[in-house]
Amino acid sequence: MKSKQWQGWGPGEQAQQHYLIEPRALAGGGDVRHVSEFLRASGWRDKSKAGGPLSMESPDRTVRITYDPYVLPGGWTIHGTANGHQDEWWAHLGRQTPVEIVAGLTDALTRPRSAHAPNVWAPLKEQHWRTPPNAEHVTATSPDGSAWMQYHQTPDGEAMWWSGAKDQQGNGWTAQFTPSTPMHLVQAFSTALASPDPVMRPLGRVPHSARIQTTSVSVLPSQLSAWQQARITAARAATWARNTARSARPRTTARPHAHAGGTRARR
Repeated sequence: MKSKQWQGWGPGEQAQQHYLIEPRALAGGGDVRHVSEFLRASGWRDKSKAGGPLSMESPDRTVRITYDPYVLPGGWTIHGTANGHQDEWWAHLGRQTPVEIVAGLTDALTRPRSAHAPNVWAPLKEQHWRTPPNAEHVTATSPDGSAWMQYHQTPDGEAMWWSGAKDQQGNGWTAQFTPSTPMHLVQAFSTALASPDPVMRPLGRVPHSARIQTTSVSVLPSQLSAWQQARITAARAATWARNTARSARPRTTARPHAHAGGTRARR
């Protein structure tokens, strides 16, 4: 295990031991506030009940995200209602799915959809994931073999995306997306899944796995707070910019008005 000392700021602060973990897919669930605080800063409503699971609703009420650790198997459920040309859709991500990977999908829900056609495989190929030839289903596997992304087509022609990660002890998680899940969201998920960047976990939250590599770092509470606040500030700024642009759009219908110099008749 490597060790590294990070310099920080803040008089009288006590550094805390954390670990950078790679591959990120095996880092364990993490702090759900990484997801929920970004959504809240993006204008989502917190529908959670005291003592119950996390429940967030999009500003237009078309998407709801829940995280329930109190039931088995538990985990994340993202549900989109039918809306215009979009059919109802679901995504289920296991409880041990790293929040940084979950956020790849949920953050994308707060942003406008790209004009480019989504490509789920592109982020995986960029990180040298392998696609075995002549497989029954199209599957991409991470270079170390711990994570996968699979496209499965049912006999009746429906396309299903399935993903997950597992270590040698069998610990891990899976994720499943219904055929109607918007492809740009599945691509956002695959991008976060394939990212080579390690994720951070505090002492006591590091999985016991021979498949991970850890780098010990000493982090000040003020540093953690600043990193978290930067993410929240970015969400608020993006939300403000979108709302400002929306309100500045010209109206497509003319407002009713009296002719110049005319008088409004009373009835």
